[in-house]
Amino acid sequence: MRRIIVAAVLLSSIGVTAVAQTADPINLRVGKLEKEMKAVQRKVFPGGVAIEPEIGASTAPATAGGTPATAPIADLSARVDALETQLRTLTGQVETDGNRIRKLEEAVKVMQAASAPPPVEASVEPAPSVVSAPSNIARPSAARPPAAARSDAGRRAAIEAVEIPATGDTVQDAYDYGFRLWDAKLYPEAQVKLKEFVAKHPSHRLASRAQNLLGRAYLDEGKPALASVAFYDSYQKFARGERAAESLSWLGTALIRLKKPADACKVYKEFDDVYGANAGAEVKSRVARGKTDAKCTA
Repeated sequence: MRRIIVAAVLLSSIGVTAVAQTADPINLRVGKLEKEMKAVQRKVFPGGVAIEPEIGASTAPATAGGTPATAPIADLSARVDALETQLRTLTGQVETDGNRIRKLEEAVKVMQAASAPPPVEASVEPAPSVVSAPSNIARPSAARPPAAARSDAGRRAAIEAVEIPATGDTVQDAYDYGFRLWDAKLYPEAQVKLKEFVAKHPSHRLASRAQNLLGRAYLDEGKPALASVAFYDSYQKFARGERAAESLSWLGTALIRLKKPADACKVYKEFDDVYGANAGAEVKSRVARGKTDAKCTA
């Protein structure tokens, strides 16, 4: 921004009384412009930076004696007009810059407020309410438990309805109880008892049955991934057990439900190579259906 010095430069070229009298209104404009320009400069340059004016004294040749003095007056008016235009431009620029600065300050305040951590409020225990609840609010009946409690109560009743065998043969009774839970469609409870049986009696002839039935419990519950693991363990751990061939056939079924028909076909080929000739009719029928579902080529 430029500081403009006007008075002495503009008035020094006017020596006649008529010109001075004609220039009085212009002098008033110049004085006003000086005041406004100084105000703007104080706002833009608080330290008072001195800058030479863009508009200097007129370089036109002096008018000869007796020549009308219209040329100096016109020149002075043009220079004053230029000063006014420049002042308006300067003032507008200052206002524009001021608006931009205000907007930036507001944006900074918003950012600071957003990044500041929320104030930590002291934890205050709420005072006990002394206002009684409206009488028209429905209250749960003390005699009717929630739905979850009723569901749990119903499941407990179903479990209690399954008779626990007590023949004196604790191993057989343990397996039979797991089978009864599975038959009652209490699959999670059956899984617990069947796992316990296999862990406690891995060498018993019923271990193959228990491991196979564990896979069935998972499969019937809609968990083919866990079922496939249980059936595979039955085939691996009890390859000569009573349910080895059946576990392999059910493994193919679990893999089909897992949308892995290629793996199911490999299982069925293994079944044919190991148990095909000696498997029972029901197991062979299951394998045949599985091959069709998996679209096995051999």
